[in-house]
Amino acid sequence: MIQKPPFITTLFLVVMLCYGQNISAQNNSNKTIDSLTAVLSLEKNQEKKLEILNNIVAIAFQSDLNLAKTYARKGVQLSEEFNNKNWQPKFYEMQGRMHANLLELDSASINFDKALKGYTDIDDKKGQATTYFKMGWVHKRQGNIEDALKVDLEALKLMESIDDKLGIAGAYNRISEDLTKQGRHEEAYEYALKTIALCKENNLEVELAYAYTAAGDTQIAMGNSEASFDFYNEALTLAKSLDFSIYDVLNFSNNRANALKRMGNYTEAKTAYEQALTKAESVNYGNAIYVIRANLGEINLLLGHYEDALKYQLQTVATQESEGDASNLTEGYHHLSSIYEKLKNYPLALEFQKKALVMRDSTAKMASDKTMSELMTRFETEKKDQTINAQNMQIAQQERTQILYITIGAILIFSLLGMILSFKNIRKKRQALQVLNAELDTKNKQNELLLKEIHHRVKNNLEMVKSLIALQSAQMEDSATKDAMIASQNRVQSMGIIHQKLYQGTNLGSIEMKDYFLNLSEGILDSFNAENKVKIECAMEQLELDVDTAVPIGLIVNELLTNAIKYAFPNTETGKISIQLEQKTNDILHLKVTDNGIGKVLGLAPKGTGFGSQLIQLLTHQLNGTMQEDGEDGTSVSFQFKHQKAA
Repeated sequence: MIQKPPFITTLFLVVMLCYGQNISAQNNSNKTIDSLTAVLSLEKNQEKKLEILNNIVAIAFQSDLNLAKTYARKGVQLSEEFNNKNWQPKFYEMQGRMHANLLELDSASINFDKALKGYTDIDDKKGQATTYFKMGWVHKRQGNIEDALKVDLEALKLMESIDDKLGIAGAYNRISEDLTKQGRHEEAYEYALKTIALCKENNLEVELAYAYTAAGDTQIAMGNSEASFDFYNEALTLAKSLDFSIYDVLNFSNNRANALKRMGNYTEAKTAYEQALTKAESVNYGNAIYVIRANLGEINLLLGHYEDALKYQLQTVATQESEGDASNLTEGYHHLSSIYEKLKNYPLALEFQKKALVMRDSTAKMASDKTMSELMTRFETEKKDQTINAQNMQIAQQERTQILYITIGAILIFSLLGMILSFKNIRKKRQALQVLNAELDTKNKQNELLLKEIHHRVKNNLEMVKSLIALQSAQMEDSATKDAMIASQNRVQSMGIIHQKLYQGTNLGSIEMKDYFLNLSEGILDSFNAENKVKIECAMEQLELDVDTAVPIGLIVNELLTNAIKYAFPNTETGKISIQLEQKTNDILHLKVTDNGIGKVLGLAPKGTGFGSQLIQLLTHQLNGTMQEDGEDGTSVSFQFKHQKAA
């Protein structure tokens, strides 16, 4: 009998067919996402749920990075809940990509590290390589060219080991970019030409567009503006014909405008930049907005439009400083100095010239030509050494075989004599030791399993409490009561995340706080629907704390974040919240939560019930801590805790 496919599967196929017919239209994309979300809510099969989420992320990536990030995070949560080792690293990689495109480099690095570990655990070489590519992009964005080249070379080795032509071409492209940033333009151009040849030979049209871009980068760096324009134009033409995402088309358009600028076609270049900026702002593509603004600052300076140049360059430098873009700050300060000089504001021109010199000296070590040369030489010679070693091994094989036979014979004789003399004694000791080890191993595993189960049950119970509160709050009409219920949900969630991290991790006694704060922040933003309004940063190194300390600190941060999101940014204002936690000495912890909101107004009574403030004071007292609050230029709350590790 031929069985009909289940209703959910049929609906999924219909939705995907609709998506394939008109992916380029924004309205259809939104309808497709809504339809897939409906399918997701009905689907029971774990594997299919993850596949549907993967498709939603792919569609959302074409038009809304924040929405794509939200669904990627759901994929991470579900794959962890299902303990699906194959999907976990994929969703971590997706989530990291969204953070990277939104210039949230800190969160991107954390997700890429988790993706790489997951791919390594399941021996997925292609997954490891694609993650290395994305890690290299973050390194380049931060000015760490040496680290970028290291991971790109590792990716190339992995792609060669599985003979993935597309992956090899992608690695060539990235290595060409690394060498261009290092100033080794001829070597970079050789890699770009190798990529173009490989792509044409294997009909890799998508990667060919990136190969043309890499070749254009080398030519523009070598001063061959017309040749670079031809390469960039080929890349843009291919991207449009192959229906690339708007983000890639924007990058290619910006490159083509760069070539026009180098050729002296300033007016045409300015028009191209302005058109690209309008499109980038319409899709909130942070990386493109930043790059195009920088180019508009430079082109207006060249055209003599100094006021416009100043506007764009100030925006560019502000982004570079806030995101720690050390690799481009020197040039940004130089441009500002030139603009102020043209505007006859000589004090500011001198100030930014000094900043440029200081930044140049501090970042000079980032582009060590000697180190980069050693990396490339080491990589190229590894292959030669492998060939030479293989030949030497073949030549010496017969001599080694003879020596090996003689050695083995002698070892066997002495081993047999020793075994005859001590076999009985060794066997008795080994049996006793095996019994003891087996008992200890069994007890350890039982204890570890029991502790994980306890944390898992606590987390599930907290989830149930959170759901009950949510159901109760949905039936309430009073806004104040409803806010109080949401606050209670977030408090329960902050504790639940800790127990989830404990049973999922390998260390059952401590919590990594930076990762915990990122998860907590995303959950709170989601509960208030404030992801596009407020940006939360964790300006701290990785730090592990015991559970007794992590729980109250998590509740304190939860209260402060909730309070800031509700009151610091009224109406439609957007803002930023920063979390810092560091261990200054062995027994002192310093916590600081800062926002750039409206601050506190003198004489104005505080909003809310006051329960959150009382809870913070009680938790601070519990941790033997002190609290200090500053209400000028936003709100800043600092804590000093005496940290005593649990026995």
